[in-house]
Amino acid sequence: MVDYHAANQSYQYGPSSGSNGAGGGGSMGDYMAQEDDWDRDLLLDPAWEKQQRKTFTAWCNSHLRKAGTQIENIDEDFRDGLKLMLLLEVISGERLPKPERGKMRVHKINNVNKALDFIASKGVKLVSIGAEEIVDGNAKMTLGMIWTIILRFAIQDISVEETSAKEGLLLWCQRKTAPYKNVNVQNFHISWKDGLAFNALIHRHRPELIEYDKLRKDDPVTNLNNAFEVAEKYLDIPKMLDAEDIVNTARPDEKAIMTYVSSFYHAFSGAQKAETAANRICKVLAVNQENEHLMEDYERLASDLLEWIRRTIPWLEDRVPQKTIQEMQQKLEDFRDYRRVHKPPKVQEKCQLEINFNTLQTKLRLSNRPAFMPSEGKMVSDINNGWQHLEQAEKGYEEWLLNEIRRLERLDHLAEKFRQKASIHEAWTDGKEAMLKHRDYETATLSDIKALIRKHEAFESDLAAHQDRVEQIAAIAQELNELDYYDSHNVNTRCQKICDQWDALGSLTHSRREALEKTEKQLETIDQLHLEYAKRAAPFNNWMESAMEDLQDMFIVHTIEEIEGLISAHDQFKSTLPDADREREAILAIHKEAQRIAESNHIKLSGSNPYTTVTPQIINSKWEKVQQLVPKRDHALLEEQSKQQSNEHLRRQFASQANIVGPWIQTKMEEIGRISIEMNGTLEDQLSHLKQYERSIVDYKPSLDLLEQQHQLIQEALIFDNKHTNYTMEHIRVGWEQLLTTIARTINEVENQILTRDAKGISQEQMQEFRASFNHFDKKQTGSMDSDDFRALLISTGYSLGDAEFNRIMSVVDPNHSGLVTFQAFIDFMSRETTDTDTADQVIASFKVLAGDKNFITAEELRRELPPDQAEYCIARMAPYQGPDAVPGALDYKSFSTALYGESDL
Repeated sequence: MVDYHAANQSYQYGPSSGSNGAGGGGSMGDYMAQEDDWDRDLLLDPAWEKQQRKTFTAWCNSHLRKAGTQIENIDEDFRDGLKLMLLLEVISGERLPKPERGKMRVHKINNVNKALDFIASKGVKLVSIGAEEIVDGNAKMTLGMIWTIILRFAIQDISVEETSAKEGLLLWCQRKTAPYKNVNVQNFHISWKDGLAFNALIHRHRPELIEYDKLRKDDPVTNLNNAFEVAEKYLDIPKMLDAEDIVNTARPDEKAIMTYVSSFYHAFSGAQKAETAANRICKVLAVNQENEHLMEDYERLASDLLEWIRRTIPWLEDRVPQKTIQEMQQKLEDFRDYRRVHKPPKVQEKCQLEINFNTLQTKLRLSNRPAFMPSEGKMVSDINNGWQHLEQAEKGYEEWLLNEIRRLERLDHLAEKFRQKASIHEAWTDGKEAMLKHRDYETATLSDIKALIRKHEAFESDLAAHQDRVEQIAAIAQELNELDYYDSHNVNTRCQKICDQWDALGSLTHSRREALEKTEKQLETIDQLHLEYAKRAAPFNNWMESAMEDLQDMFIVHTIEEIEGLISAHDQFKSTLPDADREREAILAIHKEAQRIAESNHIKLSGSNPYTTVTPQIINSKWEKVQQLVPKRDHALLEEQSKQQSNEHLRRQFASQANIVGPWIQTKMEEIGRISIEMNGTLEDQLSHLKQYERSIVDYKPSLDLLEQQHQLIQEALIFDNKHTNYTMEHIRVGWEQLLTTIARTINEVENQILTRDAKGISQEQMQEFRASFNHFDKKQTGSMDSDDFRALLISTGYSLGDAEFNRIMSVVDPNHSGLVTFQAFIDFMSRETTDTDTADQVIASFKVLAGDKNFITAEELRRELPPDQAEYCIARMAPYQGPDAVPGALDYKSFSTALYGESDL
C-alpha cells in the first residue's frame, strides 16, 4: 500500500471555520495546509456532512456523466477504485494505469492506490488518507479525498489579479457582484445564505436569465432555488446544494459553497477571457485613434503653413520697382507689417508643428507603432526647406526697398533740379532768336552799328556764360535716363528742345556777327564806359543769377557730417559777399560816370546802355534778392542740421537698447545650452524650472517691443545706417525667434521624457541614473554622443557587446546613421529593453478569443464585444478574410493587427 502519511505540510480533512484553500503562492503542500481544521478523530458536523455529500456527489456526477456513468452513494461507489480512477481521467484528460478488475479487497486497494498516486503526481501531499480507509467506506476520509481533488482540479488554477485558488475565486466573486445592491461577498459561508450573491453572478454574465430587481433579501429560499434552477437549466451546472439546508444552518459548509461557486467560475471563464481580450483590443484601438487624430492635425497644420509660405515667397521675390517714393514707402510699410504682425505667429506655428511631430513620434514609439510618415511634401524637412526658401527670399528685400527709396529720392531731386535749370535757361533764351534774326543794322547809323557790335559781343559773352548751364541740364537729363526715371520721356523731350535751340542760337549768333563785321569798318566811336559797364555787368549779373540759383538749390543729406559740409560751404560763400558788393559798387560807378560826362557835355542820351540790357536797377534788384536769400539759406541749413542731430539721437537711442538686448539674447541661448545638458532634479522639477525660465524670457518681450518702436522711428526718419552698434533689428528678431524656439524644444524634450517614463514605468531614480550616465559619457557636453562614447556607456550599464549586437542597437538608436545618439533615443532604447508592451501577437490572440478561435471575425461579433465607436473603427479598416474557411462577411483581424504595428503579415 502506498504511504500517504509522511509529509511535513499535512492536509487534515474536516469542517473548519477558517480557510480551506491557501492563496496563490508556495507549494502544493502549503496550498493544502489548514490552520484550524478539526482533528482527524473528531466527528463531522452533521449539517456540514450532509451539504458536502450532496455537493461533492453532484460535482463528481457532473464530470462522470461525460463518461456515461454516475455515483449514488459517495461512501460506497468509490470503494473499488474504478469510478475514482475514471473520475480522475475525465477531469484531468490523462490516462491512468489500467485498473484491476478483481473483486477481492487487495484489488480494490490497488486501484485506490493508483488513484492516490495520480493525485500525488500532481503535487498534492495527502496526510491521513489511506487506500484502506477509502475501501472500508470511511465517510470522512472519502469526503476529504474528493475535496482534495476539487481543490486541485477545480480551484487551484483560478487566478485573478495575481491571486490564486481560494483568494482568486473570492476576488472574482467580489468583482462580479460589486455593482449589486444587498450583496457583499466576504467569505464562502454566510455571505451566500440569502441567495442574492448566486443570482448576481448569473445576472452579471447572463442578464436575460434573472430578473434581479424582483428578488427580495428577506426571501432567501426563493432566491437560492431560483439561482440553482436557472444554473441547472441554462448553464449546465447541476444542483449541488439544498436551499433549506443552507438557510437552516447557522454557517453553511465552506467547502460545499466553494465547490458550487467554482462551477460558476468555470462556466463563465470563456466570457472572462473574452472580456480581457476586448479590453486589450479597446486599449490598442484607443491609442491608434488618438495617434490618427494627431496625424490629421499635423497634416492640416503643415498644409496651412506650407500654403502661407507658397503665397508669401512670390511677394518677397517681387522686386519690380514703383515709380514714386510714396508707392515704395507703402511697400516698405507692408514689409514691416509682415515682419511685425504676419511672420511671428507663423514662427510659433512652425515651432509648435515640430513639437507636435516629435510628441507624436514618441507616442508611436512607446506604443510599438511604426513612425509617422507625413504625406508627400509635408515632412518636417519639407517645411524647413520651404521656410529656408522664405527667409532667402526675405533676405535683401528690405535693403532693396530702401535702396529704391534712395534712388527715387535722388531722382525726384534731380528732376526738380532739371526743371529749375531748364526754366531759368528757357526764360533767358526767350526772345533771343528774334533778336539775333533782327536786321536792324541795315538801317542803323554808324554809331548804332558800333553799338550793335558791342552789344553783340556782350551777348556772346553772355551766351558763353550760359554754356555751362546747358551742359548741366544735359548731364542731369542723362543721369535721369541712367537711373530709369519714370518721366524720362518728357525730360528728354524738353532737354532736346533746349539743345536744339542752343544750337540754333549759336548758328544765329555766328551769322549776326558776320553781318555786323561787314559794317564794322563803318563804325566809329563807342562809349567805352558803356562797353566796360556791359562787360563787367554781364558776368556780375551772371554770378548773381548763379548765386541765387545756388541759394535756392535743393539739397539732401543723411549725416551730420554732410550737413556741416554744406554749412561750411555756405559760410565760405558769405565771406565773398563783401568783395562782390565792392564789385557792384564799381560797376554802378562806371554807369554814374557815363551819365556825369553826358550831362557835363550836354549830351542827350537816346536811351539805356546800348551794349547791355543789365541796368543798374537790375543789378540792385538781384543784389537785394541775394541778400534776402542768404538768411533763408541759413535757416534751411540750420533746420537740416537739427534734423540730423535728431537722427543721430535716434541712432544712439536704438544702439543703446540693441547693445543690451543683443548680448542678453546671446547669454540666454548659452544658458539654455547649459541647462539642457545639466538637467538636475526630477523631470517635473526640470520642467517647472524650464517653464519658469521660459516665462522670464517671455517677460523680457517689452524690451524687444521698445526696440521695435525705436527701430520704427529710425525707419520713418529714413535713417539707413548706424555706426554705434553692430546689431540690426533683423539680427535681434532672428535671435529672439531662435531663443523662443530653443526653450520650447528643450521643454518638449523633457515632456517627452516624462511621457516615456510614465508610459514605460521608469522610476525617477532610473531616469536620474540614465541622465547621469549619459552626461558622464557626453564628453563634449553637446547633448549627444558618438558611437564610441555610446559603446562605453552601454558597457558601463552591464551590456556585453559584440560587433553584431552593437550594430543592432545602433540601428535602433540612430536609424538615420548620423553617427550621434541623443538622450531621447537613449532612454527610448533603455525603456524598450526593460519594459513590456503590447505586441501584434498579443492583439491577434485577443481577437482570436473574441472570434471563438476562428481565423476570422464577423462585424456582428465586433459590435457585440467592443464599444460602438471602436467596433465601427475596426469594421471600416479590416479587409475581407480570404482563407479557405471564409464565410460571408468574414473579416481578417490578423492583417489588421499587424498593420497597427507596421509589421508584415505573420
